[in-house]
Amino acid sequence: MTQRDVVFPAGRQALYERNRYSPAVRANGLLFVSGQVGSREDGSPEPELEAQVRRAFANLNAVLEAAGCTFEDVIDVTVFVVDPEAHFETIWRIVPEFWGEAPYPTLTGVGVTWLYGFQFEIKVTARLPVAAD
Repeated sequence: MTQRDVVFPAGRQALYERNRYSPAVRANGLLFVSGQVGSREDGSPEPELEAQVRRAFANLNAVLEAAGCTFEDVIDVTVFVVDPEAHFETIWRIVPEFWGEAPYPTLTGVGVTWLYGFQFEIKVTARLPVAAD
């Protein structure tokens, strides 16, 4: 088996190791980012939904940055929302702060009943920057 090319954002490696997953893996010109939630440095959730969503995007951006990417490189997004009927409008008011301009990435939204104490999670696939020759 080949070794995975894992990307760790600064300062959070212990959290990922404790939970036994990689924040992102590079493969075939793409970056596959694990779902990011609104967790503080110690892994606890931000208590308020808007702060959770902003922190999830901040955590996502830290992973993207560690791989040399930005949200502009994102091509596919999956969001998981607890009680989407109650939370969707709040979340979607915040998304434009991070989403950028059209054309937008593809999107799949999934309503779930539980996210380990969180209300929102975002998972993406991004294209890696092409190295200059």
